[in-house]
Amino acid sequence: MGIHVENLILVAEPAAIAGGERPMLGFETLTLVPIDLRLVEPALLDQGERDWLNAYHERVHREISPFLNEAERRWLDQACRSIGENSP
Repeated sequence: MGIHVENLILVAEPAAIAGGERPMLGFETLTLVPIDLRLVEPALLDQGERDWLNAYHERVHREISPFLNEAERRWLDQACRSIGENSP
């Protein structure tokens, strides 16, 4: 059982990657919408997955919040809250 989340992603030009043997194509996330945390069971995620989700939500909050009014920003604060292994 699980959920499927889709974001629009742009394939970016080749970029040098630290420690890489050659430039590789990269990906840029275009969709900046919080993932509904009611659908996530943090205990089933490993630390890397939790880190990725928290970093994604940090980016969503950073880039979207300046365009929102106070009530919308409070909603976004909650939607983009950081999760840990035992988060509700």
